[in-house]
Amino acid sequence: MKVAIYAQIFQDSTLEYVEELIDELEKESATISIEKKFRTHLANKFKIKNYATFDEVDGLDGSFDMFISFGGDGTILGATTYVRDLGIPIVGVNTGRLGFLSTFKKEDVRKVVQEFVQGAYTIIERSLVEVHAGDQAKEIGELNFALNEIAVSRKDTTSMITVETYLNGEYLTSYWADGLIVSTPTGSTGYSLSCGGPVIVPTVKSLVLTPVAPHNLNARPLVISDDTVIRLIVSGREDHHLVSLDSRIATLENGKEIEIRKADFTIKMIEYTSESFLKTLRNKLLWGEDKRN
Repeated sequence: MKVAIYAQIFQDSTLEYVEELIDELEKESATISIEKKFRTHLANKFKIKNYATFDEVDGLDGSFDMFISFGGDGTILGATTYVRDLGIPIVGVNTGRLGFLSTFKKEDVRKVVQEFVQGAYTIIERSLVEVHAGDQAKEIGELNFALNEIAVSRKDTTSMITVETYLNGEYLTSYWADGLIVSTPTGSTGYSLSCGGPVIVPTVKSLVLTPVAPHNLNARPLVISDDTVIRLIVSGREDHHLVSLDSRIATLENGKEIEIRKADFTIKMIEYTSESFLKTLRNKLLWGEDKRN
């Protein structure tokens, strides 16, 4: 078994759980590789073997069986920039707060290895979205994809922007709002949810358009097929607007067309039998909780 370990926020309170994970992996004679900056941090805190390391450029390939992320959902989103299209299955150990993607309790970290070895899991393929910005592509860079959502929003102003929206070449509407979110099913429990969007099961082949604080009172979230090509043109009082790809942000010029579509690769997530999506909904959104019951 070949395993990569990653964290982007180094919390001393999680060190004991990292040690437990490494101990359990060593019991299984696993080949371990640790993200370079995280490996340096661990070495400063306790005695650690000279494991192999990786970064965003080098050290990972398709031979890895599992990529373990320590942190919250934001760390999972960061993990996708390492895994990209390599097809390495990702699992999250939750050291953050809510944790829709990073679902495993840190106290149960040994079970991440034990249940994987037992085969008590399934691999769920999560779709991504990508943005194409024409002559502004350099502003976005190589990482033009997102697991949760791509959103356009206002910049340097308190005034709303207008987001002219086309679906497969046909005009839909012009949203007068603070922004517009294009969410994957995975991202439906993130930014889109906080703006009134629906919860969507991760395997559904769809995208969601969710306006952010729209002044058009009849503007509602719209679920569309995930093979739809979305074309946006942003206008407003300022010369620029923001485009966010999960946690990464770029500044683009108003009036220029951008195109958003489903990416041509997926991210594989490990869903353990003991930690299903429906169980996560019940636990995290308190579905079914009622003092009368």
